[in-house]
Amino acid sequence: MVVNDESGWSGIGWDGWTDLRLIRARLDAGADPNSEVSFLGPVLHTATECGSPEVVAELARRVDDVDAEYEGRTALWAAVFANRPDNARALVTAGADPWRLMMNGWSPGRLSLASPTPDLLPLPEGEVGLSAAETAAVAEARRLIATLGRLEHDGFSLACVADITAAEAARRLEAVPVDDADVEELLEDPWDNVDESMAIIGVTDVPGGCVVFQPCGYNASTPGVMKRLSVGTVCHGMFANPKSGNQGAVARDGVIEEWDTHPGGGSVSADEPAEEILTTYLYHHRAVAYCFAGAGLRPTDARSITDQPDMWLRLPEQDWWS
Repeated sequence: MVVNDESGWSGIGWDGWTDLRLIRARLDAGADPNSEVSFLGPVLHTATECGSPEVVAELARRVDDVDAEYEGRTALWAAVFANRPDNARALVTAGADPWRLMMNGWSPGRLSLASPTPDLLPLPEGEVGLSAAETAAVAEARRLIATLGRLEHDGFSLACVADITAAEAARRLEAVPVDDADVEELLEDPWDNVDESMAIIGVTDVPGGCVVFQPCGYNASTPGVMKRLSVGTVCHGMFANPKSGNQGAVARDGVIEEWDTHPGGGSVSADEPAEEILTTYLYHHRAVAYCFAGAGLRPTDARSITDQPDMWLRLPEQDWWS
């Protein structure tokens, strides 16, 4: 049983980390600034990600080490990753080191060069900036996110496939064209006939490959669909599950390589490849764009994930989970 006795950090909601008076009162009552918040990590890291600059500055003044690492990253790194530039500035003012190496070579300062505020932490002489490939990845991420926008609903699924056409995707899935009347009925009320809705997919050619999209249902990201589509290439899929969040998968050459991933989830570890750390940062909370980028697709519009695909197709009846 956790007792909320006001001497620790229990009972503070997300908004509480913006309340300087509350945090000071907890500290003055004996709360340890070097301790951890249940399920969230160290107090300073937590405040850095969801608190105010004033609270971050107060905690940074009281901790033993403003550069203490948690799971391979300092609070300053967490501030940059969470796109909280004001909190990052407060930490630097308190003495945090922007160029301390961590997270497989991504110091807070170097990561900030890929952020929306690339001048946040000026690059000192002798420090390594972004490579040409990383600079290109940043530019493409911004373009791709702006191009795709955000889908306003959950419940959809998609598969982004490299290097094959929509026609080839249809052949591999043995899918056949759908009557316009059936499509109109589906779009008007997709839950009126679930079995019918689950059989219908949209397929669209985009630069770099094609996209299979299902407005309501998970079939576009099932193992059977992704394994067929990925033969000789790679396929990134996801289902925007309204109940449990985005569920991703990766298939390569007919084999499921990754399953139940969280595209755009923002969770990274220090032992991941440097390229993946950057990709996760760039597409944080952008699951659809993450899948497009993973397959190397370069759409010029968002038509492939709307109700205007190149073609509507009906999947054959079979177990798509195998």
